[in-house]
Amino acid sequence: MTRTMSQSIKTDQSIAFIGAGNMASSIFGGLIEGGWPKGKIWATARSEATLENVKKQFGVQVTLDNHQAVRQSEIVVLCVKPQMMKAVLQDLAPTLKETKPLLISVAAGISLDSLQAWCGSSLPVVRSMPNTPSLLRCGASGLFASEQVNAEQKVITDTIFKAVGVTLWVDNEALIDSVIAVSGSGPAYYFLFMEAMTEMGVKLGLDQKTAEQLTLQTALGAAKMAVCSDVDASELRRRVTSPGGTTEQAIRAFQAGGLEQLVEQAMQAAVDRAAEMTRQLAD
Repeated sequence: MTRTMSQSIKTDQSIAFIGAGNMASSIFGGLIEGGWPKGKIWATARSEATLENVKKQFGVQVTLDNHQAVRQSEIVVLCVKPQMMKAVLQDLAPTLKETKPLLISVAAGISLDSLQAWCGSSLPVVRSMPNTPSLLRCGASGLFASEQVNAEQKVITDTIFKAVGVTLWVDNEALIDSVIAVSGSGPAYYFLFMEAMTEMGVKLGLDQKTAEQLTLQTALGAAKMAVCSDVDASELRRRVTSPGGTTEQAIRAFQAGGLEQLVEQAMQAAVDRAAEMTRQLAD
């Protein structure tokens, strides 16, 4: 199905993606699918080979020069690794001060204060935290805006990230760390559970392929049921847990083993690490 952009959004604005890796290409690929003009999207990278591939696959404007892309654009999406962000922004600072674009960061652990300090000016900045299912256009992105971001810029940001999934705005910046713990790192939790289920299926006598297919299809079906249902996950669980049945015994075993407490500990560890990264990367 082809998505179309909202009629209220100006798709004549240019967007520069600083970094053209998987996440960046997923976002501008989604934008193009939704009707954003290819000629209004710029992508930068450090290698000619990467840019040639991006140009061939998506037909967007490409350049090795970050400054050139920024000068052409009203919106700049920072898709570089967190460890590279300071150097990239300090280099771009004179151009950013001149053009004053909307700046969007997809890097974990980089605070608004750091982003603005490295830019050398008080720009409108949005922190975003998309997750890896964005590569399949079924991601989840948490968003937080600085006070300089106006209503139109928030709508445009929403449009950009809805190109790869759902978007949710949080009320304060600290909650971005919570987003990381829930959806940013979340896919790996489910992958780990899938691994464990598949492995146990094999131990119970199924061949590897059968155990894997049953596990993956069950995960897909359960997720679709939860997304489409008008009741929450706890009610769905109750509905498939017959008293005295097999599911009830399995659930009891999970709970006796402290599953809820383990999930709490794991997600708190993710939040703590995100906060630690923010402190380290600010130095």
